[in-house]
Amino acid sequence: MKILVAVKRVVDYAVKVRVKPDRTGVETANVKMSMNPFCEIAVEEALRLREAGAAAEVVAATIGPAQSADTLRTALAMGADRAVHVLHDADPARPLLPLAVAKILRAVALEEKPGLVILGKQVILDKEKQKATVEREVDGGIETICLDLPAVITTDLRLNQPRYATLPNIMKAKSKVIKKITPQELNVDIRSDLEVVEVNEPPKRKAGVILSSVDELLDKLKNEARVL
Repeated sequence: MKILVAVKRVVDYAVKVRVKPDRTGVETANVKMSMNPFCEIAVEEALRLREAGAAAEVVAATIGPAQSADTLRTALAMGADRAVHVLHDADPARPLLPLAVAKILRAVALEEKPGLVILGKQVILDKEKQKATVEREVDGGIETICLDLPAVITTDLRLNQPRYATLPNIMKAKSKVIKKITPQELNVDIRSDLEVVEVNEPPKRKAGVILSSVDELLDKLKNEARVL
């Protein structure tokens, strides 16, 4: 079975996100970029499934500019077998809509024909019966669902601890195949009906205050916050 994992290049989690001075989008020039942490977990889970004998191949896929190849190289260094790069240089004023992303990933999946697509929760496979047993968190606790393959699942932060790419694996990743393709070659219409007018940082939170009594708290909730 083949597993397809979607990965995304984002501003590194340790970097403070800043809005451009002209407010056209988020500043990415000279900013450290890395793989989305949820995507790392998805890659790790796919690799564990392959190591357990439930899958034969792990393919990483991403959508983005040429620089996104670095994210694919990270997935390859972690252990993915090969990668697919859908080249797209987005216009900040005309961002790629989630629907367009979904259409592109669908086209890639139809071409690759994976048995499982992992997009970034918990999965255990029964290889003989070609089924996936998935656990997900609900309000009442943990719900277990049995799915026929092929299927699409997502991962959360508590599923696993992604492995570090070792130097030898990083070197090996340079020789692994990254297939480059465009949305046009996939026959996907990515025209956007939305235009970004302005991007602003969220308002800064006011400093907290220490209250001396419950009565004072109730008074502020009622007369200042007006939530009572």
